[in-house]
Amino acid sequence: MQWNTSADFAPLVLFLGDRHKRKIVRTLRDAAEVLMTDWPFEDGEEYVAAVKVCADAVMGQAGMDELRELLLSAAREAGMGVLTVIPDSRKTHMAA
Repeated sequence: MQWNTSADFAPLVLFLGDRHKRKIVRTLRDAAEVLMTDWPFEDGEEYVAAVKVCADAVMGQAGMDELRELLLSAAREAGMGVLTVIPDSRKTHMAA
C-alpha cells in the first residue's frame, strides 16, 4: 500500500477540539498521523478499531474504504465534526 496516494481515499476534513483546528485526510499517511498524533483521546472502541484497521492497511491487509468508514465512526464517537467530500464519479462518464 502506498502511503502518499489518494486515489483510493475520498477526502475527509476532521475538526479537532475547537472548530479552528482541522486536519484534511487524503491518504493512508494522513489517516495514520491524525490517529497517532492529533486524536483527542485514545480509549474509545471505535478509535481502537480505526487504529487497528489503519495498521492493517499499512500491511496491505485492509482496504481504504474500511479505514475511511472506521475513521468516520471514531470521529462520531469522539464528538468531532467531519466534512466529507465524495467525488462525483458521473463527471468521468459524461461525453464531451
